[in-house]
Amino acid sequence: MAKTDTKIESANLSVTDKLKSLYKLQLIDSEIDRIKIMRGELPLEVQDLEDEIAGLETRVSNFDTETGNLEKQISLRENAKTEAQALIKKYTDQQNNVRNNREFDSLSKEIEFQSLEMELCDKKIKEHKAEIELKTQQIEESKIKLEERKKDLEVKKAELDSIISETRIDEEKLNKERETIATTIESRLLYAYSRIRNNVINKLAIVSIERDACGGCFNKIPPQRQLDIKSSRKIIPCEYCGRILVDPDILEK
Repeated sequence: MAKTDTKIESANLSVTDKLKSLYKLQLIDSEIDRIKIMRGELPLEVQDLEDEIAGLETRVSNFDTETGNLEKQISLRENAKTEAQALIKKYTDQQNNVRNNREFDSLSKEIEFQSLEMELCDKKIKEHKAEIELKTQQIEESKIKLEERKKDLEVKKAELDSIISETRIDEEKLNKERETIATTIESRLLYAYSRIRNNVINKLAIVSIERDACGGCFNKIPPQRQLDIKSSRKIIPCEYCGRILVDPDILEK
């Protein structure tokens, strides 16, 4: 209820007071922007490093899983090879007791088939071992890169934490001031202010006249319009960039 009452009161403020509140809000937001600029690209760099580390950890995990599967395949192939060897011995022994050439030839074909099966197992085992060797190398490379990125992240986080700790008190104070001032501004004006701020590169929605020009886009302002702005009796936007114009001495009125 108190917040609603504040909004009702703000609607009854003079245009001068409304412009003062908007200009104060802009000054606070500009200071908050300055603090964020001090942090530079560090928050994004930290996020990028965290994403890269997560990706590398997933990659290492996938390689480990693939290596485990290949080792299982090697074990299966070795078992199949052992079984083929046992069958070859069995069929060779049976050849010594055959009753005719037909049985001998049939056993010879089985021996040949099992020999081919052994060759296939040897081939696959060799291929799987080569894959394991490659993946082991990739795992080692990924782990080295992962450690490097973790060290980079540690450094970047320390830098960011240092800057945040240096500016935290100021930022918290500014945010409280911003919240207080924002409650004194009509919703429609606050919306217009936010919309303008989001549409301009330098985030300046409220600017004063500087050297007879708009402090935002630097286009010249006609003398009569300057007088209207100086009077602070109505809200006047720049006809070129849309920013709200105020008298440089607005806060002293």
